[in-house]
Amino acid sequence: MAADRNSKTVVALLAGGRSGEREVSLKGAAGVEQALDPDRFEIRRYDPATDLARLAADAQGIDVAFILLHGRFGEDGTVQGFLDLLGIPYQGAGVLGSAMAMDKHVAKSLYRLHGLPVADWDLVQPGDDLGYEEMAGRLGLPLVVKPVREGSSLGMSIAHTVQELEAGVDLAFGHDSRVMVEAFIRGREITSGVIGNEELSALPLVEIIPGKEFAFFDYTAKYQPGASTEICPAPVSDDVTRQIQEYGLAAHRALELRGYSRTDMIMAEDGAIYLLETNTIPGMTPTSLLPQAAAAYGLDFSALLERLLELAQE
Repeated sequence: MAADRNSKTVVALLAGGRSGEREVSLKGAAGVEQALDPDRFEIRRYDPATDLARLAADAQGIDVAFILLHGRFGEDGTVQGFLDLLGIPYQGAGVLGSAMAMDKHVAKSLYRLHGLPVADWDLVQPGDDLGYEEMAGRLGLPLVVKPVREGSSLGMSIAHTVQELEAGVDLAFGHDSRVMVEAFIRGREITSGVIGNEELSALPLVEIIPGKEFAFFDYTAKYQPGASTEICPAPVSDDVTRQIQEYGLAAHRALELRGYSRTDMIMAEDGAIYLLETNTIPGMTPTSLLPQAAAAYGLDFSALLERLLELAQE
């Protein structure tokens, strides 16, 4: 460790990056920097788009990194591997867990392997013989189309016709070379947060209700103030709460995660629950979903950040 007992903990705050979620990352980092006690923490900012050489040069003087990057080249294991090489501990999942959770096809395959409920899907890659009519008939319209390795619903669409399915696949290919076509489940979106390393705690649930003008919880619905309503704790029965929390814990374990995670699910109109995806670096502003859940659990924003840094250094 670089810091002794009488000095501040030196935190490398990694934000920005090269993904389509760069601005969200920078906004979150400003809140994290403001929330950490300046008497206890010395914050050093690094943007992986420009500052990797400086980070490597400074590594010996850094106690812990806080990664606030979303999407590729940040949430997918690449930065985690770089920090491992530098010997800098960091909050959240390691290389393997980050990479598996970022790849929606791999993650859903692991959910299914562990007996967790998921909607049926197809994986589409360039050069595939794309029988859109057959795919729509087999999976049923409407269909959710999304890039396999993208975040914040970038490149995602809902196809109600075969023509929209073809257009949606083309759109998603603009973001990734692999595309998921998934059966659409109509219902309530609920997210389950987990915190801990060896001993895991399930956080209170959050229900997400996009505004009526949004077909789903897309990028604008996520980040435009007032575009969506979030209710924490989610207004569901105790039995449903326990079931969704158990699924969140099981997803965290299935993907070999650590520190924290947030798994998004849909509760269908018939009450069945389906896992959508797991976020290894959830949004980190005071009003983001996981911080809301942590606050309901008893950890305000500053306490949550400090707990994550403690988990990183264990």
